[in-house]
Amino acid sequence: MQRFVFFIFYPLIWLISILPFKILYLLSDFLYLILYYIIGYRKKLILSNLKKVFPDKSENELKNIRQKFYHHFVDIFLEMIKTFTISKLQIKKHYKFTNVSLLDGINKRGKSIVLVGSHYGNWEWMISLQMHTKIVSYGTYTRLSNKVLEGKIKTTRERFGGGLLLQEHTIKRMAADYQDNKKRLYGLLSDQSPQLFKATYWSDFLGVRVPIHVGAEKLAKRYNCAYVYMQVTKVKRGYYEINFELISENTKEVPDYELTDLYLKKIEKQIKEKPEFYLWSHNRFKHEGKEK
Repeated sequence: MQRFVFFIFYPLIWLISILPFKILYLLSDFLYLILYYIIGYRKKLILSNLKKVFPDKSENELKNIRQKFYHHFVDIFLEMIKTFTISKLQIKKHYKFTNVSLLDGINKRGKSIVLVGSHYGNWEWMISLQMHTKIVSYGTYTRLSNKVLEGKIKTTRERFGGGLLLQEHTIKRMAADYQDNKKRLYGLLSDQSPQLFKATYWSDFLGVRVPIHVGAEKLAKRYNCAYVYMQVTKVKRGYYEINFELISENTKEVPDYELTDLYLKKIEKQIKEKPEFYLWSHNRFKHEGKEK
């Protein structure tokens, strides 16, 4: 059945992915109208999230941010589909890294790197990092219910040179690399809400008291990795710049949760400057008020 579903839908995905960018964004404009005005996908949730984060903004201001978010959200969805056939030359043009030398320097000093990012801008094209550095790099992903589609996505993403790890396999990979003294880079997105029963740390994120993912920090300390933040800036439609910021190279010396707090502050700053590029459709604040 999974193969049947895949072979029904993949031709459409492939046809969309080969569209020139100009046509792709015309399609995005059309789909935005359907998603926003007809389907109304998670409109109430998005507005609720925005009200929690920006209590001083008027209803009209918040709705304006929500509308801009939908434009960006559909763009991101189609850019993810574009990844299936985008060329190496195209992705280099649309996704530029400004200071990969920072990563290379850390690696030359004998450190592996935990690279933390967020669901801001376009995080999907981070898979192209391996084309800009000799550091063996991995990104993590969540298992899909359709194994055939998951395999196709993994193969498609890994053609840029980096590896992909299931979340549940990340610790095993890092432990093996640490044991063999291999210096690697591990990319993690840690800004979404953890499962409540796994919550060990609570903090104020965007002014709301919520449980926080601390797995990236714990892994960095356990395996003596540098902790680096990846900031994605949307320059214009379809074009992004990525800047790396070192949070700590000697993570074992940093008090518990301080690395995570510094990382969250960087995300907060960017979100407050340009909120429409953050993933507001995720129920990030669903555990508010449930701290024991």
